[in-house]
Amino acid sequence: MRKKKPIQLIANGDLRLSANRMCWDAQQKMERALSAAVAEAGYRISRAHPFKEKEGHGFIGSQKEGMEVFREIDPAAPLIVAEAVWQYSHHILHGLIRHEGPILTVANWSGQWPGLVGMLNLNGSLTKAGVEYSTIWSEDFSDKFFKRYLAQWLKRGKARHRTNHVRDYSDVRVGSSERKLGEKLSEELKRDKAIMGVFDEGCMGMYNAIIPDELLHGVGVFKERLSQSALYYETMQVKEEEAAQTRRWMEDAGMKFVVGASEESHLTWPQVHLQCKMYVAAARMAEDFGCEAIGIQYQQGLKDLLPASDLVEGMLNNSDRPPVRMRDGSAVIRDGRPIVHFNEVDECAGLDGIMTNRVHRALKQPVENTLHDLRWGDIDRSKSVEDYVWVFLISGSAPPAHFIDGWKGASSERQPSMYFRLGGGTLKGISRPGEIVWSRIFVADGRLHMDLGRAGVVELPKEETQRRWDATTSQWPIMHAVTYGISRDQMMARHKANHIQVAYANSAASADRAMMVKAAMAEALGMGVSICGTRKDGKKF
Repeated sequence: MRKKKPIQLIANGDLRLSANRMCWDAQQKMERALSAAVAEAGYRISRAHPFKEKEGHGFIGSQKEGMEVFREIDPAAPLIVAEAVWQYSHHILHGLIRHEGPILTVANWSGQWPGLVGMLNLNGSLTKAGVEYSTIWSEDFSDKFFKRYLAQWLKRGKARHRTNHVRDYSDVRVGSSERKLGEKLSEELKRDKAIMGVFDEGCMGMYNAIIPDELLHGVGVFKERLSQSALYYETMQVKEEEAAQTRRWMEDAGMKFVVGASEESHLTWPQVHLQCKMYVAAARMAEDFGCEAIGIQYQQGLKDLLPASDLVEGMLNNSDRPPVRMRDGSAVIRDGRPIVHFNEVDECAGLDGIMTNRVHRALKQPVENTLHDLRWGDIDRSKSVEDYVWVFLISGSAPPAHFIDGWKGASSERQPSMYFRLGGGTLKGISRPGEIVWSRIFVADGRLHMDLGRAGVVELPKEETQRRWDATTSQWPIMHAVTYGISRDQMMARHKANHIQVAYANSAASADRAMMVKAAMAEALGMGVSICGTRKDGKKF
């Protein structure tokens, strides 16, 4: 790149004004450090859009605004997308698709606001759209890893990370029994088919979370497009006694509700009862339409009508959950089984959830699975665990089967008001120690792909867990994860999404087997499959 030509910088933001205002200070701090690093390398940054005095922030806050910004950007200019917050990728995707100059996505390594999550979502969206980009992250933009990568991008317009932890499925030894079971489950899905209930697509600008119909049809899954207005209507038809029974069931199981008197700042019983009604309504609608999995849009759509859907989502994903009867009071809907829910209507997670449920049921392994945000990570400051420990933290709910002490270890706290004016409780807990399979389905080159790997959930001291909650979002469920054979930077370099799917198995050996069966199933379904990392003992698969 020519040093005299300024590098354009854009900062994409949330759709919600309250979030953009709250997070602006963190973004400013990041931009100052990033600009200093670029200047030290002999280049300069020019911000492509101004601070907005009236709104109190300098983010791009809508697709409309993003188009206005890109009309003034030289299409050949080098461009940095700097993210310290959650961002709606569709605000800027249109401009990045047509941009001719080199693109670098950058995030600060911080748990305070989900900038890392936002950048990973943008990366996954760019990958799906076929846009070339480079990507980097840093705690303070002064470390050697960051500087070396930045210098390469500034000089050449592109840079790469090492991803030698990734192996193609064809290069991995898969046992015959695992292969046969995976192929059998693939044939069953393609033959019998499955319905995925989608309550309004495109949540939070997540272009990467929408699977094109033709790709989904190829694996035997078809969308039932449902409206959240219908879910609202059904919620309002549920009787108060049904909501009260649902709440009592959870309290009897040991669930703790952290309630107060203020609707504006506390979780209240009326909010909880509306969430219980939504749970009943969602279960009935899933049964009405024969949906093997459903996804509620979560942070948009219903937020102006009802409390958050988090409590609903966590209950649905658990085998042991409050019973919901058909409208005529007859049979209990899917008694003793989860109704697979994919948070934030992430269809890639929905397809993964369907596959995971079938694989684990066939293997008699725990079927409960959920996505988490790949939120942040840090060394264990208590020094009880030597490995690098990730913070997997979904924005509201996880199935209680994943928690230490199950329902007794679960609590519900009010969602932050900057996201949810009408409140609503989360389904919070600390994930229990054990062996998990992680995975992610994504779209690249017009094809479905699946990455899979193994990890362990570790238990940290109470003070260390609280430190991590305080550094992120304390109302949300947390998982302390150690990825086997994958470093922090390898995971960030490869992962094509803000979300990561997780499911427990009863032992390391059974987790290895479950992963291989799911990999074989994905390969038989025509996906591009990659195995990431190693076994627990460090040996390759």
